[in-house]
Amino acid sequence: MCAMQRDHSFIKDLSRLGLKLVWAGEGLSYETSRDVLLAALVGLATGLLASAFHWLTEAADFVSLVRGADENSFLGSWGRLILLFTPAIGAVAGATLTRICSHARGARGTDSAVYAYHRRGGHITSTAIPVKSIASAMTVGLGGSAGYEGPMTLVGAACGCTISRVLHLGIRQKRILMAAGLAAGISALFRAPLAGAIFGAEIFYSSSDMEYETILPGFVASAVAYTVFCCFFGWAPLLPMPDYTCESSLKLIPFLALALVAALGARIYICFFRGTEEFFSRRERIPFYVKVAIGGLLTGAIGFFVPQIYGVSYDVIRAAFTTHDPFHTSGLAEMSFAAFVAIFFAKVVATSCTVGSGGSGGVFAPALVCGACLGAATGVFFSRVLPEWIGINPGAFALVGMAAFTASAIRIPLASIIMVSEISGNHELLLPTMWVCAIAFWLNNGWSLYRSQVHDREASPVHGI
Repeated sequence: MCAMQRDHSFIKDLSRLGLKLVWAGEGLSYETSRDVLLAALVGLATGLLASAFHWLTEAADFVSLVRGADENSFLGSWGRLILLFTPAIGAVAGATLTRICSHARGARGTDSAVYAYHRRGGHITSTAIPVKSIASAMTVGLGGSAGYEGPMTLVGAACGCTISRVLHLGIRQKRILMAAGLAAGISALFRAPLAGAIFGAEIFYSSSDMEYETILPGFVASAVAYTVFCCFFGWAPLLPMPDYTCESSLKLIPFLALALVAALGARIYICFFRGTEEFFSRRERIPFYVKVAIGGLLTGAIGFFVPQIYGVSYDVIRAAFTTHDPFHTSGLAEMSFAAFVAIFFAKVVATSCTVGSGGSGGVFAPALVCGACLGAATGVFFSRVLPEWIGINPGAFALVGMAAFTASAIRIPLASIIMVSEISGNHELLLPTMWVCAIAFWLNNGWSLYRSQVHDREASPVHGI
């Protein structure tokens, strides 16, 4: 114990020496220099952990193994029947792990991180790093309808908290590094460094307010984490799409309709998810593991008829981006208006069952899928009813729909606008994206998927009001 304390003291003294050398430059603040340098360290740690987490999820992705199996093989012949039960197995196994760590319990890692920022002084135990990673890999990899971003944001936040605890930093610095780690997790996982940095400042509030003091450290941590992750997995966008453009101001009219559709869809997602969550939480007599198993079985049943809902469902987004083509890189035939609408509702219900029952996973990635479905469906509709010379492209509507849906449901308008551009590699649709996100965000004022968000800085205990 004494040796450990001496090691921590040595690290702390060494960091102070380095910061004083940087601070010696004219015009540099000691606190700012310290936050930036430590944020780089948080980004490095989060980038390495995100890389390990990505390898873990690839190894655990049983859904991809079943879908890629030859039809003559055992997995190919019985795959759909097997996937009826694997979501329940994965959810129960993951839930068993999360009972070990109080900060890893519950459905949403991002919500837990937001709660820790406002209510726990930024404190998240380091046990959350391995526990949440393995639990989420099992839940989603075996077919649970959820995302990996929630666990990764909690892992990044835990990195920031752990480093601040080792260096015996104050509560303010702990919160800043926690937010920087949260931003770094999003940056690496979605390969979206700018969006990740903005996400780490916006996510704490349901209004347009943000944590300004976390922006600069978030930039540094996000850039470092993104660089580390891409060194292992390449620099290509996560979900590349064709270079759609918006050359006509007339297109803003159907995009206005998309804003209304996205806002309505976000409310449906929020209401159904919270209703499912409350339904399971009120069944106190039912053991926790039984609830999670029921949620997994329901997910498996939905997936039997709509297999696109299994796992993170990124193939649906790829199909939405290229829906004007008869066939595309994902190998799926072009989807119809009805197919996109059906997948939207199936994904909402399946995610609510998986995560709302207590399974480990995120709700942000499913929001991207839901937004892409509604956007593509809206685009298909207008491409049929409007004159061909207007040039309605369903793939462009899918991209803008993703941004509008997440801006409205997650309450991150700036991060949503930037994120869809970074994950798709398409920066030509900023105008309609800004237009639709602003309207959808405004229409759903007061609605949020994350319960731990507060309205603005004045309502946060962090600022003592």
